[in-house]
Formats: sequence, structure tokens, C-alpha cells
Amino acid sequence: QVQLVESGGGVVQAGGSLRLSCAASGRTYAMGWFRQAPGKEREFVSGISRGGFSTYYADSVKGRFTISRDNAKNTVYLQMNSLKPEGTAVYYCAADRTTNTVVRTTGGYDYWGQGTQVTVSS
Repeated sequence: QVQLVESGGGVVQAGGSLRLSCAASGRTYAMGWFRQAPGKEREFVSGISRGGFSTYYADSVKGRFTISRDNAKNTVYLQMNSLKPEGTAVYYCAADRTTNTVVRTTGGYDYWGQGTQVTVSS
């Protein structure tokens, strides 16, 4: 069983930046970031393969968010720039224990973090 711990959330003004981190307790393959706003379903934000060569983004964050990972530290990052109020949500880290294919659905991941709150004020 791999545990995921997110950090880096907070309150930021629109146009600002935050960097989320997700530390895994063991080896993982594809990893992703999802977010869930109040009253809405959890949605895909970004994903990355184990080697970091393949990255994927939701259209709503493309060009503003950057995903990366450091396998030596078992950590994945999400750099979020030009944040918008609609980005307010709980952000979750997810990991696949065997497959290196990034998927955009929640069912494609074996492990989940507890989430970190991101609030973007207008």
C-alpha cells in the first residue's frame, strides 16, 4: 500500500501562483492531479508518466499549469500559475501502482491522497 501526501495548498489572489507537492511512500507509475469543487464531480487536471516524458493537461489549465516529478524523491509537483477563481477546489494526487499510462478518469488510479485546499480569491 502506497500513501500519498499532498501539500502546498492555500489562499491566493487571482493571477497568483501556487506549487503543489505530492509525496509517495513507495514506487508509483502514472500519477495525476484531480480537483473537486463544492457540488461538482472530481475532474482531471494533469497527469504524468513515470519517466516524465508524457504529460497531459485539461484544456482549462493548459499553458498555465506544469506537472513534473522527481522519482528519487517519489514526489510529483503541480506548478499553478495565473490562477483563476474557478480554480478553487480541493486538489487530489493520484497514483497507479502498475500502469504507466496516464488516464483522465478517477477509476484509473489505485491510490489517492487526502487532498489539499486551493482557494483563489477574485
